[in-house]
Amino acid sequence: MIAKVQSAAALGMYAYPVEIEVDVTTGLPQFIVVGLPDQSIKESRERVRSAIKNSGYQFPPEKITINLAPADIKKEGPAFDLPMALGLLAATDVIPAERLAPYLFLGELALDGSLRPIKGAIVIAASLKNSKSFVVPKENAYEAAMEKDAVIHPVNSLSEVIQFLRGEKTIPPISYIDPERFLVPIEEPLNFSDVKGQHFAKRAVEIAVAGGHNLLLIGSPGSGKTMLARRIPGILPPMDFEEALTLTKIYSVAGLTNGRSVIRERPFRSPHHSISQVALVGGGPWPRPGEVSLAHGGVLFLDEFPEFKRDAIESLRSPLEDGQITISRVKMQITYPARILLVAAMNPCPCGFLSDPRRACRCSLSQIQKYKAKISGPILDRIDLHVEVPTLSYQTLASDEPAENSEAIRSRIVRYREIQSARYRDRDYNLNSLMRSRDLKQFAKPDAEGRKLMEMAMRELHLSARAYYKILKVARTIADLASEENIKSEHIAEAIQYRTLDRQW
Repeated sequence: MIAKVQSAAALGMYAYPVEIEVDVTTGLPQFIVVGLPDQSIKESRERVRSAIKNSGYQFPPEKITINLAPADIKKEGPAFDLPMALGLLAATDVIPAERLAPYLFLGELALDGSLRPIKGAIVIAASLKNSKSFVVPKENAYEAAMEKDAVIHPVNSLSEVIQFLRGEKTIPPISYIDPERFLVPIEEPLNFSDVKGQHFAKRAVEIAVAGGHNLLLIGSPGSGKTMLARRIPGILPPMDFEEALTLTKIYSVAGLTNGRSVIRERPFRSPHHSISQVALVGGGPWPRPGEVSLAHGGVLFLDEFPEFKRDAIESLRSPLEDGQITISRVKMQITYPARILLVAAMNPCPCGFLSDPRRACRCSLSQIQKYKAKISGPILDRIDLHVEVPTLSYQTLASDEPAENSEAIRSRIVRYREIQSARYRDRDYNLNSLMRSRDLKQFAKPDAEGRKLMEMAMRELHLSARAYYKILKVARTIADLASEENIKSEHIAEAIQYRTLDRQW
């Protein structure tokens, strides 16, 4: 007898249906799975066998063939365990085969028949919500129910699903979850009130966050670069539901939701400098999102920036320009969102004390040049602001003068971004950093004195065309901070000083 069960598989940020065909015939006992399964699916034979037996049902001692259709797309992951087990039980008349038709089944089976959560449940629900009702592990139910119009039945075990399909038990679906009550952050972010002094660096951070500009912090060890970077998520505007849903889908595909129905906080990702290119931007045999996508809508902090592998740093070029990363394989092409605020930190030299007034630098000129050469010109061009973070004096550290807190800075950031949203309401972007070059004349045209400053900077600093556009975009943000409609020479002058590092490379 042949039974058919509907399931699905996530492919990046989208999903496609998978029909599982189960054929049980007389012959030597064997269990064959076809349809381009990976190793985790091949191993599901033993999980399915044990789960059926330990749920109190007989495993058929016959020839079993399972086909995963379409057969020309590689399948991976243990999410097909539950539908394969149900297909076997339907083919041996334990459950009515016709009861399977209205549902799409997902779930990894434990050996005792209980269900474990899977990756990508919300992506599957979003892509196929109009085709079937979903039967998923309870841990994935609230995540999947964030997708409007998706009908979700949460289950704990194989035996519970069998009772449901046989009409012995009712499992009411979870209704659509109101997202607003899930968007309250769980943890209190780190506060800028902890940061002593560093007024120039704080100003640069506020400009970077207000306009969505990438930032490079340069300073001696212990000057406060990491401390500043870790407090940036606390001044970013709150996420709206669409941003939270997109981020939750990315984390779900990566298997990092950890039972949360929705990701509530803007991410702060800080990978170690030994990270590989694939781990940073995504990829692998079955392409997964990398750190740059996991930081979507938040901050990607790269400490010890020159110590990262050259190929890893260079792979950031495309996502920094496009806000997404496309991973190509022979039979597939997957695109993940990657709209990030890049914050990098580095020492001024290998020993770290080139600019320190109290400690002498031990590096030779060639060592310093070699160290700086690890960051290429094209990458430096894509970083809008280069900021020196000086070492603090004892008087500053011991001072009781209160510092501005994150709430005050965040309220200003929200206001600045509202200005930008209103300005670009007819465009497909809403931040100064995303401004198209063709729109610069309309929105970021400097006055006559500002144009003279730009001409001088291009000539003296040997700036590229990209750096020229970056200066104008940063100047537009500085003008917004000053509540100015037009860009003046002082805005251009401040924007240029954040590019002085170009002169040293």
